[in-house]
Amino acid sequence: MPTPYEPSVLRNATLPDGTRADVCLADGVITEIRAAAEPTDPTDPTDPTGPAQPAQPPADAVDLAGALLMPAFVDGHAHLDKTFLGSPWQPHLPVADLRTQIAAERELRRRIPVPVEERAMTLARRMSALGTGHVRSHVDIDPDVGLDGLHALLAVREACRDFLGIQLVAFPQSGVVTAPGVADLLDAALREGAELIGGLDPAGFDGDVAGQLDVVFGLAERHGAGIDIHLHDGGTTGTGQLREIARRTAALGLGGRVAVSHAYALGQVDDAEVARTAEPLAAAGVAIMTNGPAGTMPPVLRLRDLGVRVFAGSDNIRDAWWPYGTGDMLERSTIIGLQGDLMTDDDLRYAASLATGNAAAVLGLTGYGLAEGARADLVVVDAASVPEAVAGHPPRLLVLHGGRVVADHRPPHRG
Repeated sequence: MPTPYEPSVLRNATLPDGTRADVCLADGVITEIRAAAEPTDPTDPTDPTGPAQPAQPPADAVDLAGALLMPAFVDGHAHLDKTFLGSPWQPHLPVADLRTQIAAERELRRRIPVPVEERAMTLARRMSALGTGHVRSHVDIDPDVGLDGLHALLAVREACRDFLGIQLVAFPQSGVVTAPGVADLLDAALREGAELIGGLDPAGFDGDVAGQLDVVFGLAERHGAGIDIHLHDGGTTGTGQLREIARRTAALGLGGRVAVSHAYALGQVDDAEVARTAEPLAAAGVAIMTNGPAGTMPPVLRLRDLGVRVFAGSDNIRDAWWPYGTGDMLERSTIIGLQGDLMTDDDLRYAASLATGNAAAVLGLTGYGLAEGARADLVVVDAASVPEAVAGHPPRLLVLHGGRVVADHRPPHRG
Protein backbone atom coordinates (compact mmCIF):
# COMPACT_ATOMS: atom_id res chain seq x y z
CA MET A 1 0.00 0.00 0.00
CA PRO A 2 1.48 3.40 -1.01
CA THR A 3 2.19 6.19 1.42
CA PRO A 4 -1.18 7.99 1.64
CA TYR A 5 -1.37 11.60 0.42
CA GLU A 6 -4.19 14.13 0.38
CA PRO A 7 -5.01 15.90 -2.89
CA SER A 8 -6.89 19.19 -2.64
CA VAL A 9 -8.68 18.82 -5.99
CA LEU A 10 -9.66 15.95 -8.25
CA ARG A 11 -9.78 17.74 -11.59
CA ASN A 12 -11.69 16.86 -14.72
CA ALA A 13 -13.67 13.99 -13.23
CA THR A 14 -16.68 12.40 -14.90
CA LEU A 15 -19.42 12.19 -12.29
CA PRO A 16 -22.00 9.38 -12.21
CA ASP A 17 -24.54 11.68 -13.89
CA GLY A 18 -22.16 12.14 -16.83
CA THR A 19 -21.09 15.73 -16.13
CA ARG A 20 -17.46 16.84 -15.85
CA ALA A 21 -16.40 18.43 -12.58
CA ASP A 22 -13.57 19.47 -10.33
CA VAL A 23 -14.05 18.00 -6.86
CA CYS A 24 -12.39 19.93 -4.02
CA LEU A 25 -11.33 18.15 -0.83
CA ALA A 26 -10.22 19.30 2.62
CA ASP A 27 -10.01 17.65 6.03
CA GLY A 28 -11.31 14.37 4.66
CA VAL A 29 -14.54 15.70 3.16
CA ILE A 30 -15.79 17.02 -0.18
CA THR A 31 -15.92 20.80 0.16
CA GLU A 32 -17.02 21.78 -3.33
CA ILE A 33 -18.11 20.22 -6.62
CA ARG A 34 -17.85 22.69 -9.48
CA ALA A 35 -17.89 22.56 -13.25
CA ALA A 36 -14.54 21.44 -14.60
CA ALA A 37 -12.31 24.41 -15.30
CA GLU A 38 -11.69 25.16 -18.96
CA PRO A 39 -8.05 26.09 -19.64
CA THR A 40 -7.60 29.53 -21.17
CA ASP A 41 -6.09 29.59 -24.66
CA PRO A 42 -3.01 31.90 -24.51
CA THR A 43 -3.08 32.34 -28.31
CA ASP A 44 -6.72 33.53 -28.55
CA PRO A 45 -6.57 36.62 -30.90
CA THR A 46 -10.00 37.85 -29.72
CA ASP A 47 -8.78 38.44 -26.18
CA PRO A 48 -8.42 42.27 -25.90
CA THR A 49 -6.15 42.01 -22.90
CA GLY A 50 -3.51 40.20 -24.91
CA PRO A 51 -2.11 36.71 -24.35
CA ALA A 52 -3.68 35.12 -21.30
CA GLN A 53 -1.90 32.97 -18.79
CA PRO A 54 -3.54 29.57 -18.27
CA ALA A 55 -4.74 28.99 -14.74
CA GLN A 56 -2.36 26.82 -12.81
CA PRO A 57 -3.93 24.04 -10.75
CA PRO A 58 -2.77 23.57 -7.16
CA ALA A 59 0.41 21.56 -6.83
CA ASP A 60 -1.51 18.82 -5.02
CA ALA A 61 -4.31 18.59 -7.61
CA VAL A 62 -4.85 15.31 -9.46
CA ASP A 63 -6.08 15.40 -13.06
CA LEU A 64 -8.42 12.46 -13.68
CA ALA A 65 -8.52 13.12 -17.45
CA GLY A 66 -12.23 12.36 -17.62
CA ALA A 67 -12.18 9.10 -15.69
CA LEU A 68 -15.29 8.12 -13.73
CA LEU A 69 -15.43 9.20 -10.09
CA MET A 70 -17.74 7.20 -7.81
CA PRO A 71 -18.33 6.95 -4.08
CA ALA A 72 -16.27 4.11 -2.62
CA PHE A 73 -17.83 0.67 -2.88
CA VAL A 74 -19.51 -0.92 0.13
CA ASP A 75 -19.34 -4.68 0.64
CA GLY A 76 -22.47 -5.52 2.58
CA HIS A 77 -21.63 -9.12 3.42
CA ALA A 78 -18.23 -10.77 3.78
CA HIS A 79 -16.47 -13.26 6.06
CA LEU A 80 -13.01 -11.87 6.78
CA ASP A 81 -12.31 -14.54 9.39
CA LYS A 82 -12.90 -17.42 6.95
CA THR A 83 -10.71 -16.48 3.96
CA PHE A 84 -7.68 -18.55 2.99
CA LEU A 85 -6.06 -15.64 1.15
CA GLY A 86 -2.48 -15.19 2.29
CA SER A 87 -2.07 -18.91 2.93
CA PRO A 88 -1.21 -21.77 0.54
CA TRP A 89 -3.95 -22.82 -1.88
CA GLN A 90 -6.49 -25.15 -0.30
CA PRO A 91 -8.34 -27.58 -2.61
CA HIS A 92 -12.10 -27.34 -2.24
CA LEU A 93 -13.76 -30.25 -0.42
CA PRO A 94 -17.29 -30.98 -1.71
CA VAL A 95 -19.81 -31.97 0.97
CA ALA A 96 -23.41 -33.15 1.06
CA ASP A 97 -25.21 -30.65 3.30
CA LEU A 98 -24.88 -27.56 5.48
CA ARG A 99 -24.02 -29.34 8.73
CA THR A 100 -21.34 -31.44 7.03
CA GLN A 101 -19.95 -28.29 5.41
CA ILE A 102 -19.69 -26.52 8.76
CA ALA A 103 -17.90 -29.49 10.33
CA ALA A 104 -15.51 -29.77 7.36
CA GLU A 105 -14.75 -26.06 7.50
CA ARG A 106 -13.99 -26.24 11.21
CA GLU A 107 -11.46 -29.02 10.66
CA LEU A 108 -9.87 -27.37 7.62
CA ARG A 109 -9.43 -24.04 9.36
CA ARG A 110 -7.53 -25.76 12.17
CA ARG A 111 -4.95 -26.89 9.60
CA ILE A 112 -4.35 -23.49 7.99
CA PRO A 113 -0.83 -22.40 8.99
CA VAL A 114 -1.50 -18.65 8.68
CA PRO A 115 -3.29 -16.83 11.56
CA VAL A 116 -6.76 -15.36 11.09
CA GLU A 117 -5.47 -11.80 11.50
CA GLU A 118 -2.92 -12.16 8.71
CA ARG A 119 -5.38 -13.72 6.27
CA ALA A 120 -8.07 -11.15 7.07
CA MET A 121 -5.59 -8.31 6.56
CA THR A 122 -4.61 -9.75 3.17
CA LEU A 123 -8.25 -9.66 2.10
CA ALA A 124 -8.88 -6.23 3.62
CA ARG A 125 -5.96 -4.71 1.71
CA ARG A 126 -7.19 -6.30 -1.52
CA MET A 127 -10.71 -4.95 -0.97
CA SER A 128 -9.36 -1.45 -0.37
CA ALA A 129 -7.12 -1.52 -3.44
CA LEU A 130 -10.17 -2.43 -5.56
CA GLY A 131 -12.15 0.55 -4.29
CA THR A 132 -14.08 -0.75 -1.29
CA GLY A 133 -14.24 1.76 1.55
CA HIS A 134 -16.50 -0.11 3.96
CA VAL A 135 -17.35 -3.75 4.62
CA ARG A 136 -19.76 -5.62 6.87
CA SER A 137 -18.07 -8.82 7.97
CA HIS A 138 -19.78 -11.68 9.73
CA VAL A 139 -17.52 -13.44 12.24
CA ASP A 140 -18.13 -16.95 13.56
CA ILE A 141 -19.29 -17.19 17.17
CA ASP A 142 -19.74 -20.79 18.26
CA PRO A 143 -18.69 -23.21 21.03
CA ASP A 144 -15.60 -24.23 19.06
CA VAL A 145 -14.02 -20.83 18.37
CA GLY A 146 -15.75 -18.90 21.15
CA LEU A 147 -14.84 -15.23 20.79
CA ASP A 148 -11.40 -15.83 19.27
CA GLY A 149 -12.50 -14.85 15.77
CA LEU A 150 -14.15 -11.70 17.06
CA HIS A 151 -11.01 -10.66 18.95
CA ALA A 152 -8.95 -11.25 15.80
CA LEU A 153 -11.24 -9.11 13.66
CA LEU A 154 -11.42 -6.37 16.28
CA ALA A 155 -7.64 -6.12 15.95
CA VAL A 156 -7.92 -6.13 12.15
CA ARG A 157 -10.58 -3.43 12.27
CA GLU A 158 -8.25 -1.18 14.26
CA ALA A 159 -5.32 -1.91 11.95
CA CYS A 160 -7.43 -1.04 8.89
CA ARG A 161 -9.10 2.09 10.22
CA ASP A 162 -7.11 4.44 7.93
CA PHE A 163 -8.10 2.67 4.71
CA LEU A 164 -11.18 0.48 5.34
CA GLY A 165 -14.17 0.74 7.65
CA ILE A 166 -15.23 -2.62 9.10
CA GLN A 167 -18.58 -3.43 10.72
CA LEU A 168 -18.87 -6.75 12.55
CA VAL A 169 -21.78 -9.19 12.87
CA ALA A 170 -21.68 -11.86 15.59
CA PHE A 171 -22.61 -14.85 13.44
CA PRO A 172 -23.80 -18.15 15.03
CA GLN A 173 -22.37 -20.46 12.32
CA SER A 174 -23.27 -23.57 14.34
CA GLY A 175 -26.79 -22.44 15.20
CA VAL A 176 -28.33 -20.79 18.23
CA VAL A 177 -30.89 -23.06 19.86
CA THR A 178 -29.11 -26.31 18.99
CA ALA A 179 -25.67 -25.09 20.10
CA PRO A 180 -25.42 -24.90 23.90
CA GLY A 181 -23.90 -21.69 25.19
CA VAL A 182 -24.12 -19.75 21.94
CA ALA A 183 -26.72 -17.28 23.21
CA ASP A 184 -24.33 -16.27 26.00
CA LEU A 185 -21.44 -16.01 23.55
CA LEU A 186 -23.50 -13.76 21.26
CA ASP A 187 -24.36 -11.60 24.24
CA ALA A 188 -20.65 -11.31 25.09
CA ALA A 189 -19.74 -10.56 21.47
CA LEU A 190 -22.13 -7.61 21.39
CA ARG A 191 -20.65 -6.32 24.65
CA GLU A 192 -17.11 -6.62 23.30
CA GLY A 193 -17.49 -4.76 20.02
CA ALA A 194 -19.73 -6.48 17.47
CA GLU A 195 -22.31 -4.02 16.12
CA LEU A 196 -24.86 -6.58 14.93
CA ILE A 197 -26.18 -10.00 15.78
CA GLY A 198 -26.67 -12.67 13.13
CA GLY A 199 -28.74 -15.79 12.70
CA LEU A 200 -28.76 -18.93 10.57
CA ASP A 201 -31.76 -20.72 9.04
CA PRO A 202 -34.08 -20.70 12.08
CA ALA A 203 -36.20 -23.49 10.56
CA GLY A 204 -33.74 -25.47 8.49
CA PHE A 205 -30.80 -25.47 10.87
CA ASP A 206 -32.14 -24.92 14.38
CA GLY A 207 -35.57 -26.39 13.71
CA ASP A 208 -37.05 -23.72 15.97
CA VAL A 209 -38.00 -20.46 14.28
CA ALA A 210 -39.48 -18.83 17.38
CA GLY A 211 -36.65 -20.04 19.61
CA GLN A 212 -33.85 -18.65 17.43
CA LEU A 213 -35.60 -15.37 16.64
CA ASP A 214 -36.45 -14.85 20.32
CA VAL A 215 -32.71 -14.94 21.08
CA VAL A 216 -31.65 -12.82 18.10
CA PHE A 217 -34.27 -10.09 18.49
CA GLY A 218 -34.01 -10.18 22.28
CA LEU A 219 -30.25 -9.53 22.20
CA ALA A 220 -30.67 -6.85 19.54
CA GLU A 221 -33.19 -5.04 21.71
CA ARG A 222 -31.04 -5.39 24.84
CA HIS A 223 -27.88 -4.04 23.19
CA GLY A 224 -29.38 -1.61 20.69
CA ALA A 225 -27.77 -3.71 17.96
CA GLY A 226 -28.69 -4.32 14.33
CA ILE A 227 -29.58 -7.74 12.91
CA ASP A 228 -28.35 -9.59 9.81
CA ILE A 229 -29.66 -13.16 9.40
CA HIS A 230 -28.39 -15.78 6.95
CA LEU A 231 -31.45 -17.41 5.37
CA HIS A 232 -30.85 -20.27 2.94
CA ASP A 233 -34.17 -22.03 3.60
CA GLY A 234 -36.09 -22.26 0.35
CA GLY A 235 -39.63 -22.05 -0.94
CA THR A 236 -42.51 -21.10 1.30
CA THR A 237 -40.53 -22.24 4.36
CA GLY A 238 -38.16 -19.38 3.63
CA THR A 239 -40.77 -16.78 2.72
CA GLY A 240 -42.72 -17.59 5.87
CA GLN A 241 -39.63 -16.84 7.95
CA LEU A 242 -39.09 -13.59 6.04
CA ARG A 243 -42.58 -12.45 6.98
CA GLU A 244 -41.97 -13.40 10.61
CA ILE A 245 -38.70 -11.42 10.62
CA ALA A 246 -40.58 -8.46 9.17
CA ARG A 247 -43.29 -8.77 11.83
CA ARG A 248 -40.75 -8.76 14.66
CA THR A 249 -38.82 -5.88 13.09
CA ALA A 250 -41.95 -3.75 12.92
CA ALA A 251 -42.99 -4.67 16.45
CA LEU A 252 -39.65 -3.54 17.90
CA GLY A 253 -39.30 -0.46 15.69
CA LEU A 254 -36.08 -1.76 14.14
CA GLY A 255 -36.81 -0.54 10.62
CA GLY A 256 -33.63 0.13 8.65
CA ARG A 257 -31.55 -1.95 11.08
CA VAL A 258 -32.47 -5.47 9.99
CA ALA A 259 -31.23 -7.35 6.95
CA VAL A 260 -31.65 -10.87 5.62
CA SER A 261 -28.75 -12.26 3.64
CA HIS A 262 -29.30 -14.55 0.64
CA ALA A 263 -33.08 -15.08 0.92
CA TYR A 264 -32.93 -17.67 -1.85
CA ALA A 265 -36.62 -18.44 -1.27
CA LEU A 266 -37.64 -15.23 -3.02
CA GLY A 267 -36.26 -16.66 -6.25
CA GLN A 268 -38.05 -19.99 -5.81
CA VAL A 269 -41.69 -18.95 -5.41
CA ASP A 270 -44.28 -17.45 -7.75
CA ASP A 271 -44.84 -13.72 -8.11
CA ALA A 272 -47.87 -13.71 -5.83
CA GLU A 273 -45.79 -15.15 -2.99
CA VAL A 274 -42.98 -12.67 -3.73
CA ALA A 275 -45.44 -9.79 -3.52
CA ARG A 276 -47.07 -11.20 -0.38
CA THR A 277 -43.63 -11.34 1.29
CA ALA A 278 -42.20 -8.11 -0.10
CA GLU A 279 -45.07 -6.01 1.26
CA PRO A 280 -44.26 -6.59 4.97
CA LEU A 281 -40.50 -6.48 4.29
CA ALA A 282 -40.83 -3.05 2.68
CA ALA A 283 -43.22 -1.77 5.34
CA ALA A 284 -40.95 -2.92 8.18
CA GLY A 285 -37.73 -1.69 6.55
CA VAL A 286 -36.03 -5.09 6.22
CA ALA A 287 -33.29 -5.17 3.56
CA ILE A 288 -32.23 -8.14 1.43
CA MET A 289 -28.60 -8.94 0.55
CA THR A 290 -27.58 -10.92 -2.51
CA ASN A 291 -24.19 -11.84 -3.96
CA GLY A 292 -25.62 -13.02 -7.29
CA PRO A 293 -25.33 -16.76 -6.60
CA ALA A 294 -25.23 -19.36 -9.36
CA GLY A 295 -28.46 -20.90 -8.09
CA THR A 296 -31.66 -19.07 -7.30
CA MET A 297 -31.40 -15.46 -6.21
CA PRO A 298 -33.96 -12.87 -5.19
CA PRO A 299 -35.60 -11.03 -8.12
CA VAL A 300 -33.83 -7.77 -7.46
CA LEU A 301 -35.73 -5.56 -9.90
CA ARG A 302 -39.09 -6.89 -8.73
CA LEU A 303 -38.13 -6.31 -5.10
CA ARG A 304 -37.02 -2.78 -5.93
CA ASP A 305 -40.36 -2.08 -7.59
CA LEU A 306 -42.15 -3.45 -4.51
CA GLY A 307 -40.21 -1.09 -2.23
CA VAL A 308 -37.67 -3.50 -0.72
CA ARG A 309 -34.10 -2.26 -0.36
CA VAL A 310 -31.63 -4.72 -1.92
CA PHE A 311 -27.88 -4.51 -1.43
CA ALA A 312 -24.81 -6.50 -2.46
CA GLY A 313 -22.00 -8.37 -0.77
CA SER A 314 -19.14 -10.67 -1.69
CA ASP A 315 -20.07 -13.41 0.78
CA ASN A 316 -17.31 -16.04 0.96
CA ILE A 317 -13.98 -15.25 -0.67
CA ARG A 318 -11.52 -18.10 -1.29
CA ASP A 319 -12.43 -20.20 1.72
CA ALA A 320 -13.87 -23.58 2.70
CA TRP A 321 -17.28 -22.70 1.25
CA TRP A 322 -16.04 -22.09 -2.27
CA PRO A 323 -12.73 -21.43 -4.02
CA TYR A 324 -13.97 -18.32 -5.86
CA GLY A 325 -14.03 -14.65 -4.98
CA THR A 326 -11.87 -11.59 -5.62
CA GLY A 327 -13.18 -8.98 -3.17
CA ASP A 328 -14.06 -6.72 -6.14
CA MET A 329 -17.47 -5.13 -5.55
CA LEU A 330 -17.65 -3.67 -9.05
CA GLU A 331 -17.22 -7.19 -10.39
CA ARG A 332 -19.90 -8.32 -7.91
CA SER A 333 -22.31 -5.77 -9.40
CA THR A 334 -21.53 -7.26 -12.80
CA ILE A 335 -22.28 -10.77 -11.54
CA ILE A 336 -25.59 -9.70 -10.00
CA GLY A 337 -26.48 -7.91 -13.23
CA LEU A 338 -25.81 -11.03 -15.27
CA GLN A 339 -27.71 -13.31 -12.89
CA GLY A 340 -30.62 -10.89 -12.57
CA ASP A 341 -30.93 -10.06 -16.29
CA LEU A 342 -30.10 -6.39 -15.73
CA MET A 343 -29.45 -5.12 -19.26
CA THR A 344 -30.48 -1.48 -19.79
CA ASP A 345 -28.35 1.46 -18.71
CA ASP A 346 -30.85 2.17 -15.92
CA ASP A 347 -30.58 -1.47 -14.80
CA LEU A 348 -26.79 -1.25 -14.76
CA ARG A 349 -26.93 1.91 -12.67
CA TYR A 350 -29.19 0.06 -10.25
CA ALA A 351 -26.67 -2.81 -10.12
CA ALA A 352 -23.99 -0.28 -9.15
CA SER A 353 -26.24 1.17 -6.45
CA LEU A 354 -26.39 -2.23 -4.74
CA ALA A 355 -22.68 -1.87 -3.92
CA THR A 356 -22.75 1.88 -3.26
CA GLY A 357 -25.72 3.87 -1.96
CA ASN A 358 -28.00 0.96 -1.09
CA ALA A 359 -25.30 -0.92 0.83
CA ALA A 360 -24.19 2.29 2.56
CA ALA A 361 -27.76 2.91 3.73
CA VAL A 362 -28.06 -0.61 5.14
CA LEU A 363 -24.76 -0.24 7.00
CA GLY A 364 -25.98 3.10 8.38
CA LEU A 365 -22.99 5.01 7.03
CA THR A 366 -23.24 8.73 7.65
CA GLY A 367 -21.82 11.31 5.28
CA TYR A 368 -21.56 8.78 2.46
CA GLY A 369 -21.78 9.76 -1.19
CA LEU A 370 -20.50 12.06 -3.89
CA ALA A 371 -21.83 15.37 -2.61
CA GLU A 372 -20.57 18.51 -0.91
CA GLY A 373 -20.11 17.83 2.79
CA ALA A 374 -19.81 14.07 2.32
CA ARG A 375 -16.84 12.11 3.56
CA ALA A 376 -14.26 11.75 0.78
CA ASP A 377 -14.38 7.96 0.41
CA LEU A 378 -14.03 7.74 -3.35
CA VAL A 379 -12.89 5.52 -6.20
CA VAL A 380 -11.75 6.50 -9.69
CA VAL A 381 -12.65 3.96 -12.37
CA ASP A 382 -11.17 3.78 -15.87
CA ALA A 383 -14.55 4.16 -17.58
CA ALA A 384 -16.69 6.91 -19.09
CA SER A 385 -19.95 6.04 -17.33
CA VAL A 386 -21.48 3.90 -14.58
CA PRO A 387 -23.13 1.47 -17.04
CA GLU A 388 -19.79 0.96 -18.79
CA ALA A 389 -18.10 0.35 -15.45
CA VAL A 390 -20.63 -2.30 -14.41
CA ALA A 391 -20.62 -4.00 -17.81
CA GLY A 392 -16.86 -4.45 -17.87
CA HIS A 393 -15.57 -3.86 -14.27
CA PRO A 394 -12.52 -1.94 -15.60
CA PRO A 395 -9.37 -1.08 -13.60
CA ARG A 396 -9.46 1.20 -10.60
CA LEU A 397 -7.12 4.17 -10.99
CA LEU A 398 -7.28 5.81 -7.58
CA VAL A 399 -8.86 5.02 -4.21
CA LEU A 400 -9.39 7.58 -1.44
CA HIS A 401 -10.43 6.96 2.16
CA GLY A 402 -11.22 10.01 4.25
CA GLY A 403 -9.66 12.20 1.56
CA ARG A 404 -6.35 10.32 1.57
CA VAL A 405 -5.18 8.36 -1.47
CA VAL A 406 -4.70 4.79 -0.25
CA ALA A 407 -4.26 3.13 -3.65
CA ASP A 408 -2.86 4.66 -6.83
CA HIS A 409 -2.90 2.49 -9.94
CA ARG A 410 -2.64 5.25 -12.55
CA PRO A 411 -0.18 4.86 -15.40
CA PRO A 412 2.78 7.23 -14.99
CA HIS A 413 1.49 9.65 -17.66
CA ARG A 414 -1.85 10.25 -15.89
CA GLY A 415 -2.37 12.84 -13.17
